[in-house]
Amino acid sequence: MTHALPPDVAGMLDALLHADDPDHQALRAQLPHLRIQERCGCGCGTASLELEPDTTTTVTATATATAPAGPAKAVIAAEAELTGQDGQCAGGVLLFTHGGRLSLLEVYSWTDDKVTLAQARQMLPRPAPADDHTPRSPD
Repeated sequence: MTHALPPDVAGMLDALLHADDPDHQALRAQLPHLRIQERCGCGCGTASLELEPDTTTTVTATATATAPAGPAKAVIAAEAELTGQDGQCAGGVLLFTHGGRLSLLEVYSWTDDKVTLAQARQMLPRPAPADDHTPRSPD
């Protein structure tokens, strides 16, 4: 049975795994079969991830074709800096794979403050607005 990921985890994974990156596309195939194994006890947003046992073989075979993998080690598949209110780097988010499977979503801060995934999502850099090439009238 597929369990929906909590909104904070699903939102962060969506933000980290870019649809236009082939490796990230392969990892996105795992999302419907992913669940939280454990959350960090300190209150931060870090979460251990695992694929549901009945879908691991099928999804992993597809995803590992292009996904970053290491046979016996964790690999950073995606990362993002978190920007504080002062515009400076305040920490980051790392998404790890192990053997091609999404395994850990880690949130870290350069201060002693705990950062939840909801807070981290708000601290991600905003993409620059696309230039629509609309002629502007002079003022």
